[in-house]
Amino acid sequence: MSSRPFEFESTPTGTKVRVRVRGNDVLAIPLINRGTAFTKAQRDSLRLNGLMPSGIVSIEGQISRVYQQFLEQPDALSKNVYLSAMRDRNEVLFYRLLAEHLEEMLPIVYTPTIGEAIQRYSHWYSRPRGVFLSIDDPDGIENAFLNYGLEPEDVDLVVATDSEGILGIGDQGVGGVQIAIGKLSVYTAAAGIHPRRAIPVVLDVGTDNLALLNDELYLGVRHARVRGERYDAFIDTFVEVTTRLYPKAMLHWEDFGASNAHRILDRYRNDICTFNDDVQGTAAVVAAAALAGVKATGERMSDQRIVVHGAGTAGVGIANLLRDIMIREGSSPEEANARFWCLGSRGLITEALGDRVRPFQKPYARTDADVQGWRLDVEGRIGLADVVRNTHPTILIGTSGQPGTFTEAIVRDMAAHTRNPIIMPLSNPTSLSEGVPERIVDWTHGKAMIATGSPFAPVTFHQRTYEIAQANNALVFPGLGLGVAVCGASRVSDGMIAAASEAIAGISQVTRPEMPLLPSIRQLRYVSATVALAVVRAAQEEGLATVEVDEPVQAVYQRMWHPVYPDLEVV
Repeated sequence: MSSRPFEFESTPTGTKVRVRVRGNDVLAIPLINRGTAFTKAQRDSLRLNGLMPSGIVSIEGQISRVYQQFLEQPDALSKNVYLSAMRDRNEVLFYRLLAEHLEEMLPIVYTPTIGEAIQRYSHWYSRPRGVFLSIDDPDGIENAFLNYGLEPEDVDLVVATDSEGILGIGDQGVGGVQIAIGKLSVYTAAAGIHPRRAIPVVLDVGTDNLALLNDELYLGVRHARVRGERYDAFIDTFVEVTTRLYPKAMLHWEDFGASNAHRILDRYRNDICTFNDDVQGTAAVVAAAALAGVKATGERMSDQRIVVHGAGTAGVGIANLLRDIMIREGSSPEEANARFWCLGSRGLITEALGDRVRPFQKPYARTDADVQGWRLDVEGRIGLADVVRNTHPTILIGTSGQPGTFTEAIVRDMAAHTRNPIIMPLSNPTSLSEGVPERIVDWTHGKAMIATGSPFAPVTFHQRTYEIAQANNALVFPGLGLGVAVCGASRVSDGMIAAASEAIAGISQVTRPEMPLLPSIRQLRYVSATVALAVVRAAQEEGLATVEVDEPVQAVYQRMWHPVYPDLEVV
């Protein structure tokens, strides 16, 4: 007989939960607590009489109450704290509220508000969530996972961060656990990943954030961030333990620094089922926007000239996926590489920069012959304006974190040589965006097709309303994780990522510049299911599916958890 306090079981009529604990122990477990929604019979059998008011309220009534309380919170951070407290009290109610108000609440539980919550983590610490792994105790990794209490077959996802590259705010130490928790909230709300089948993890390897190290309330290990061989050994141990304990889980890397993100992904991607959202998720959603725009012009991706301003983790990840799409269209790798001009902090990436070019940037380094004869604003440095002037790009992507760098002169120059320029200022938050949609629409006389990293209001130009698409990774990663879980994919391949992009682009159906390049967050549940279906089929075609899926549509639908109170059996 199981000794667990509760366990879920799938039945022909839905999900059932068996509960073994009684009294306050029931109310202390968020996934089985349903507060005032417990019936009279349930209260009798679970010994809850007298532990709450006698009134019985349906989940619809509870939603009405908690949504009003949410609206009464004074600011975004207070709303985040309120929702976190609700999740710690009643997870089904939390996810039901989130699902019913997803467009409104996604910026609260995820970007951008989650950034503030991360920065204040040690000061506002309340109830711990997730698994905390210290580089000072690598031998304790397995025990920490075992203490979390999930069996090998119970886990679909492990989301891990080392907190070095958090959301444009940098190194946040142990507080980065909040980004892993936020990601899993989106996985559940958008794709129906059961909240009990996912583990958030923070890899606490120290921090170079001096404000944290000198804060007496800081809860992480108190030393500088460990790098080099000791760091790599810690990651190796983490991966070995995780894949051994949870062999069916996808390992999702989140917000690692640029020096480690590509390197770690490349080290493990061919051996285990793993995914980096900053590299592959960002690439997939941006590629989806680009595909939708290119299809609207009647061209192919292989026909495009693409400038990436900000060739870091995200920027090069985007370039890599767009290059793969070109190769799938029939271009050679050399022909595809030649369609990109990538800029870093020193301007255009060229072979002349030598060792200052990172390994993952080298495929896009331009030769002296490529830039011979160019007219430059500043001799010896090739900036964004120089690249746009000399290449006449059709797609301009910003992942630089440098606000306002898509200037009027640059945008007008681009528009002068392209019928419908695709312009994507993607840096978050809004204050770091490379350009403002209202100005871009004006400077291009309404010709630009735009996607941004942060949400922007619609723009009116010459009596036409332009819906501004937000290139939110939430359009990709939840459906990817769901698809992997449905088919038991042994790896996450480039073909599966490309299939996700193409599925999203297919939903968009753009025909005019004022139409959004991407689906709305309001459609997130549908988008996630569509992405999952495309991922399952791609995995099957590539021989990566370990579970036979005869009816993919039904399999995806059945796997999606719905936030309703399940049948309850008292044992």
